[in-house]
Amino acid sequence: MTLAGIEERKGAMTSGEARDVWTAQENAMELLGALTLPGIERSVPYVRLFLRDTFVPGYVAPGDELLADMALVVDELAANGIRHTASGKGGKFTISLWAGRGVLRAEVTDDGANGARPVVRTVPEGESGRGLHIVGALASRWGYRPEGAGTTVWAEFPVRGGRPQG
Repeated sequence: MTLAGIEERKGAMTSGEARDVWTAQENAMELLGALTLPGIERSVPYVRLFLRDTFVPGYVAPGDELLADMALVVDELAANGIRHTASGKGGKFTISLWAGRGVLRAEVTDDGANGARPVVRTVPEGESGRGLHIVGALASRWGYRPEGAGTTVWAEFPVRGGRPQG
C-alpha cells in the first residue's frame, strides 16, 4: 500500500494551523505496518516496541538517536490520544508507520474528541501541555487531519543519508 506524498504549511505552526494537505507532488510513502491498541496507558509501551520492531534494523540502526526521538514523539501522540479523546474512554487508537524516500512517518489515529483538534498551548502549564512542543522540536514536520469522528496526528523524521537503509 502506498500513500501519495504529504505537504503541510511551511513556517511556524500556531494553534490549529497544522494541516495535512494530500498532494501528488512529493514522494510516495509505503505503509510498513499498523497496530490498533486499547486506549489505556498500559498500551503506550507497545507503541514503542512496535516502532522499534518495524524500523530496526531496516530503516534505523539500533541505539540511533533518531529512534529515541521517534519513540518519544509516538509516546506523546499516543498519550495525547488516550488523555484527550474518546480513545481513553473505552476506545482504541491506531499507530501507523510509513517510509518514503529520505523520510519516516509515524501516525496516531484516535477515536475523536467531539470535533476538537490538537492545540499547541502557547505557555505549557506545569506537567501538562508540553507534548506537542516536544513533537515540534523533534520531528522535521508534523500536523493532523480529520479521520471521520477521529483525528490522525502525524510526525515525520528525515532519514540520515537521504534514504531508508532497507
